[in-house]
Amino acid sequence: MRVIQREDNQAKPTRILYGANLSHDRLVKYLEELKTLEVIQESGSEEKTYSLTQKGIEFMNNFRKVESFAAAFGFKI
Repeated sequence: MRVIQREDNQAKPTRILYGANLSHDRLVKYLEELKTLEVIQESGSEEKTYSLTQKGIEFMNNFRKVESFAAAFGFKI
């Protein structure tokens, strides 16, 4: 999700694959799971792109808050 966010909320599978350092099989599995959770959406028929949904954007904003809170106590998530 961070890779999609870094790419101005429009990322192709190859960019996500390299950015997240995943194998192709794992990437497909995770993308399907994230679509099921409705935090990302897929668009395009031939050349697919992925973007965060409003739910995904809210999740990332809240996750960032949790990360900074944990960092204040010396924890890294």
